[in-house]
Amino acid sequence: MRELERDLPSRPPAGAPRAPGRRLAVVGRGRLGRALADALRRAGYPVEGPLGRGADGAGAEAVLLCVPDGEIAAAAAAVPAGRLVGHCSGATGLAPLAGHEAFSLHPLMTVTERGAEFSGAGAAVAGSSRRALALAAELARALGMCPVELAEADRVAYHAAASMASNFLITLEAAAERLAATAGLERQLLVPLVRASVENWARLGPRRALTGPVARGDEATVAAQRRAVRERAPELGGLFDALVEATRSLAAAEAQPA
Repeated sequence: MRELERDLPSRPPAGAPRAPGRRLAVVGRGRLGRALADALRRAGYPVEGPLGRGADGAGAEAVLLCVPDGEIAAAAAAVPAGRLVGHCSGATGLAPLAGHEAFSLHPLMTVTERGAEFSGAGAAVAGSSRRALALAAELARALGMCPVELAEADRVAYHAAASMASNFLITLEAAAERLAATAGLERQLLVPLVRASVENWARLGPRRALTGPVARGDEATVAAQRRAVRERAPELGGLFDALVEATRSLAAAEAQPA
């Protein structure tokens, strides 16, 4: 991945808009479509939508498709040639936008029904032309994100990493919440621990942030935990064992001299 803050000129190339004001159309009324349309309006862009699937973005200079990956090609086909067309998929390349000057913009941020705060997040971008890439970077920066150019061959690995960092983290915390409930603990008691762990990882990296019985080699405590998990939430036994092994491997790797 290549950070575009350093590589793209601060002024758009010939043929690209010089400032917010380019009329955009956002197609897709899901969480991301609504959040991006609102955020782009706040950033100063005239935005049509979010529009329903099948909209052609008439009157817009650029159309941003916020639709499921499998529907990108059909949504792009509904847009007449001559407009810049982009999608917001993390794992999909530009091939489904064939026939258009194409770009992609994937905010590295979770979006819920309440929306999202894009400022400070990363954004994976790509473009079929210098102009299209510049637009993707411009939109990302307008929302306070840091645009990074993503190579086609890296898209799926990038998206898998994002899923692990966000989606799978929620799955893990849901499992912890379920087990904690058997001891009478509510979710809110775990929240400070989770926040501190994530902040430590962000600030210190995994070597210095990793704590707990596996990291310190307390196998007796790990065995007792395993028994408790299998007694109170047997459906989580396999997950617990997999996480113990992964944590043990991480602790051993981090213990090796650099």
